[in-house]
Amino acid sequence: MKKNTFFSFLTILFLACTMQTDAQESSKYPAYGGADLGLIYTKQSARFRVWSPTAEEVKLRLYAEGIGGKATKEIDLKKGSQGTWYTAQNGDFAGQFYTFQAKIEGKWLAEVPDPYVKAVGVNGQRGMITDLQKTNPEDWATDKTPVLKGGAVLYELHIRDASIAANSGITAKGKYLGLTEKGTQNSKGLKTGLDHIKELGVTHVHLLPTFDHKSIDESSDKVQYNWGYDPLNYNAPEGSYSSDAADGAVRIKEFKTLIKTFHDNDLNVVMDVVYNHTGLTADSYLNQLVPNYYYRTKTEGAFSNGSGCGNETASERMMFRKFMLESCKYWVNEYHVDGFRFDLMGLHDIETMNLIATELRKIKPTIILYGEGWTAGDTPLPEAKRAIKKNAMELNDIAVFSDDIRDGLKGGWADHKDKGFVSGKAGMEESVKFGIVGATKHKDIDFSKVNYSKAPYATKPSNIIVYNECHDNHTLWDRLKNSNPNDSDEDRMKMTLLAQTIVFTSQGIPFLHAGAEFCRTKQGIDNSFESSDDINQMDWDRKTQFEQVFKFHKKLIAFRKAHPAFRLGSEEELNQHISFLKTPKENMIAYQISGNANGDEYSDILVVFNANREKTEFKLPSGTWNIALQSSWRDDAKTVKKMIDVPAIGSVILYKKGK
Repeated sequence: MKKNTFFSFLTILFLACTMQTDAQESSKYPAYGGADLGLIYTKQSARFRVWSPTAEEVKLRLYAEGIGGKATKEIDLKKGSQGTWYTAQNGDFAGQFYTFQAKIEGKWLAEVPDPYVKAVGVNGQRGMITDLQKTNPEDWATDKTPVLKGGAVLYELHIRDASIAANSGITAKGKYLGLTEKGTQNSKGLKTGLDHIKELGVTHVHLLPTFDHKSIDESSDKVQYNWGYDPLNYNAPEGSYSSDAADGAVRIKEFKTLIKTFHDNDLNVVMDVVYNHTGLTADSYLNQLVPNYYYRTKTEGAFSNGSGCGNETASERMMFRKFMLESCKYWVNEYHVDGFRFDLMGLHDIETMNLIATELRKIKPTIILYGEGWTAGDTPLPEAKRAIKKNAMELNDIAVFSDDIRDGLKGGWADHKDKGFVSGKAGMEESVKFGIVGATKHKDIDFSKVNYSKAPYATKPSNIIVYNECHDNHTLWDRLKNSNPNDSDEDRMKMTLLAQTIVFTSQGIPFLHAGAEFCRTKQGIDNSFESSDDINQMDWDRKTQFEQVFKFHKKLIAFRKAHPAFRLGSEEELNQHISFLKTPKENMIAYQISGNANGDEYSDILVVFNANREKTEFKLPSGTWNIALQSSWRDDAKTVKKMIDVPAIGSVILYKKGK
């Protein structure tokens, strides 16, 4: 063994032992109950407080710039209560930058911003002292969450993807402000960007991570791309989407401007948050102030990696629970955010998630909360405590994504060529039906035939998110090319619309990946988290190419929003009003919503899905039925009795009026 290798081995062994000890002792650390962690700024003073219970000393350094240069001032913090260190400095320090440095076990660790930092300089290496009042756009005090009419329809969007294409017609490409521009068009004159989203009719824009993340070098002019699931500073906006990444105040104001613009256009804003891991592990900003406290470790002392990203945070520990809660509250109070999507929510404990839900609803009763009900790997957190799909009934109105209907529609995620209901695989009907009734207990479902869940996990349909694609894995269009390579584009269009019709007539909360409404492609790339713009950009000319598909999505969304029968509130209502009907052959699903469900103007709604390659005759329940919508491009104004031809790889929605 070489000398350097030997010493490296000893270092790793020492760190492993230290981590194990720290994990055992972390519960003994004093939890700080105050609300003043981080920076409290006024024009008269700047007050700083950090939690570092094992530190022997902590220094604060002030800088003129966000990166480089020497400190203009160095201050020794005083030891305070409950493991904190603090100082109060008189004067107006707005525009200056700062770091903290802790001395632990005789060693000075790296200079870092504190976990609560709200404004940062380039690449988030230093905090920025900022007057947040000056970051508010005009009329910010009167900004309000739009009133929701017709239930939530979620639209998942990456800020750069939306505007970076040459045919987006947007000037501020890849930036927050790009999505505030109006009147933008593609090369054929169709609406793009903000106008397109509004035209489509969705209610909530779910933004992929907009907090400060590690992967993008904000000081470089080089073209870069990342989804942003590698947190650096949780409470500061990402600088690469700003017109000036060096000025922390600019990125704040521009993100607020985007949110206000969305609100002014009746769009709610959902933030994608990633509290389950950090972009850095041993070198993370959290770890430089309280080594190993914020992370779960294995019995041998190594970092646990349930996130698949090198580490996982410990939400059950008091100070990280406090941080998660206060971070979410900050985004709601300061930025007027309307909801959160929690990445790998299964790594968080149920108690923390329910606390967050309770406290956020005190601030904004209409807030929407949902997350991934799974982990990316094993975790020391006991399964009974995890906020996973299996435990969704224990969550306080926090929805989970339904992979049952997702993979039931298009095939299992692990096999890129696997087929689902819409692409011709037999035997997926029960998985799709399970999603249609919101993963609840329903009299007409054979749970033994559901692909992943052999028992219901939701108590009401609003507990699940219904979808067929998101930023992860292939787009639906690309997946259909893999699973059905010999099919025509026309048939893949039909499959797309069949899948989307099922999503938008299901009882959960519908979720749409941006661009799916015009058959978005990522050129066959399934994990595009750091692929080029050519792969990730929304090609706005596809809206012209697939204009019929877009128009059908628009109709679907409007129809869903107009009919409360698709938003039943409980398992009891579902079983009372929804009955699945017998179909003449397999690869078909039919159900009826009866009794003016949820106060709907229609006494009955009949929905029939046909995944077969030929039109299929379906026997109608008695009476005269009106066709509301069908996926065959025909005029929908038509009444039928007794029998109807359901289009090949298509659907039909019918109704009766009255009581």
